[in-house]
Amino acid sequence: MGYMVVALGGNALLRDGEGSIDDQRRSIRQAAPHIAELYERGHDLVFTHGNGPQVGQLLLQNEESESAYPKPLDVIGAESQAQIGYLLQQELRNEFGVTPANPTTQTIVDPDDPAFDDPTKRVGPFYDEAEAAEKDFRTKEATRSNGDVGYRRVVPSPKPLEIVESEAIATLVETGQPVICCGGGGVPVVEEDGDLRGVEAVIDKDRGSQVLANEIGAKQLLILTDVEAAYRNFGTEDQERIDSLSPEEADELIESGEFGEGSMAPKIEACAEFVRNGGERAIITSLETATEALNRNNGTIIE
Repeated sequence: MGYMVVALGGNALLRDGEGSIDDQRRSIRQAAPHIAELYERGHDLVFTHGNGPQVGQLLLQNEESESAYPKPLDVIGAESQAQIGYLLQQELRNEFGVTPANPTTQTIVDPDDPAFDDPTKRVGPFYDEAEAAEKDFRTKEATRSNGDVGYRRVVPSPKPLEIVESEAIATLVETGQPVICCGGGGVPVVEEDGDLRGVEAVIDKDRGSQVLANEIGAKQLLILTDVEAAYRNFGTEDQERIDSLSPEEADELIESGEFGEGSMAPKIEACAEFVRNGGERAIITSLETATEALNRNNGTIIE
């Protein structure tokens, strides 16, 4: 059937109001049977995942610790990859009897990417206005889940160019072994005179998944989020599910501002780019409706 890259959204790993390792295990355990359905269909699977909540927790520990040296953001990204990958490895092995490989993944970015001059990606905990004013890093307004406005740290989110470990990942999946990789879009690094160096940034998970999928020659990209599909006029009385799009139609909707910049827009953009670069089809749907979407009975399909 060919390779399938499955991008697991944050809700499959850590839900609002939860944060302990037991909470994360519970969420992954609930997700595992749905993931097993994909494995049982005979797909060679490569899993990517978000890491926003986990990075937020580690940043908070950074700030609050008085006895440990603070860690740079790239190291925190690598730590979150290992943590989430470990939990996924165990639960997926328990569910379908095969232990996925879990390589730490680096993503090359351009050191001159304009994003470094205009940090926009919100990470870490919320602060009130007085707390934000005292921080030695940049913050911007952000809306909490209850609608209240606070402030969060902002960091650059440069465009992913290349996955350093893509060749090794392809070799692993060729053997039929599932792979967990590219967590949080991969650890952002720049290349200088042939050497790699981590940078203070985060990669969009869906865009990182797209680059990986194209580099390993995946036929399908499945982006799993907290809604069953993309919608026109989302959240209004005129909301309408989008069943299918061509890459060109997707571009037009993005340019018209149809999708939220921090939510659905990167997913639509990643799917269109995947197909444009040789992928057969990309699907946006929820974890619970993934099998339905593969059967064309749900989700938004770009092909």
